[in-house]
Amino acid sequence: MTDGLEDVVAAHTVMSDVDGAAGRLIIRGRSLDDLAGRATFEEVTRLLWDGFFDHLPADLAGPLAAARAEVFAEVSAMDTGILALSPIEAMRALTARLADGDDLAVALRLLAAPAVFTAAVVRGQAGEAPIAPDTSLGHAADILRMLGKAPSQAEAEALDTYLVTVSDHGLNASTFAARVVASTRAGLGSAVLAGISALKGPLHGGAPGPIIDMLDGIETAENARPWIEAALARGDRLMGFGHRVYRVRDPRADALKGAIRRMGTRAGRLEFAEAVERAVLEILKAHKPDRSLDTNVEFYTALLLEALAFPPQAFTCVFAMGRTAGWIAHAREQLAGGRLIRPQSVYVGPTPRAAA
Repeated sequence: MTDGLEDVVAAHTVMSDVDGAAGRLIIRGRSLDDLAGRATFEEVTRLLWDGFFDHLPADLAGPLAAARAEVFAEVSAMDTGILALSPIEAMRALTARLADGDDLAVALRLLAAPAVFTAAVVRGQAGEAPIAPDTSLGHAADILRMLGKAPSQAEAEALDTYLVTVSDHGLNASTFAARVVASTRAGLGSAVLAGISALKGPLHGGAPGPIIDMLDGIETAENARPWIEAALARGDRLMGFGHRVYRVRDPRADALKGAIRRMGTRAGRLEFAEAVERAVLEILKAHKPDRSLDTNVEFYTALLLEALAFPPQAFTCVFAMGRTAGWIAHAREQLAGGRLIRPQSVYVGPTPRAAA
């Protein structure tokens, strides 16, 4: 029996390749280093979706902007019950109200939904009115604007880099969930909802928020080592370090770290976080020399999203903004194969007792 389906091949895909030994991520034949900070989220989405939709436009910026405007009409359904939920639960509930289907129009609305709904929920929970999309802006810039910010170019580019960086990452838990649902021909909306449901778990996309709690608890660079030593002595897990696949440094961490640094004076507490990172890596190497525990994408995700003024409780929603592009691509790829995912299980329970 293989716990967690470790090393079991469940799909043949053209979407992405995660090379854990080399610390390399390839998305549709392009290295992450060639995409992050160089290609827009709309361009990378076009790359992921190429060949899986009829009449896919050469430029998705306009169609995605129009989809944001369409989805915003659903914000009127956001009542007090929705606002009482956590942001990820509220965003999931609102997304479930969109019409399902398998065509490009549905895909674009689903891609726009996390951006529009998250901004509206965050503002609504702060007692502020939602802000309608501006279809003249790129996706990342408009997300920040709908939150109520007047983003600088560097801030918009930082969020764009983040969305690109998390757009696809092999057959992770949420992507596998999306492919399973897509294989039943339930529709792209159902597949995306399955992805969101898996993503919100603390062992998957729900992890970046606690990193802010850790940094808040440490407070100063001088307190990093004693705080970390005490956490390890209690048996606490240090979020933001170690990865199920990568045996070296997560390449996405450096892409995000660079994006934060390019924000200049708006880079938040980057220097403090770097000091904490150095302390954690030194201590982990001493305490667990037989394990490869390096920085993963979640550590600098938390720093970047904090610097962009997203509340920690909405971090997973922002993850979904980027990963939805990959979920939809994988769902369409699964549909093209036409095979229902139906693995076998090994029964290890009791057998019926023979009649006396």
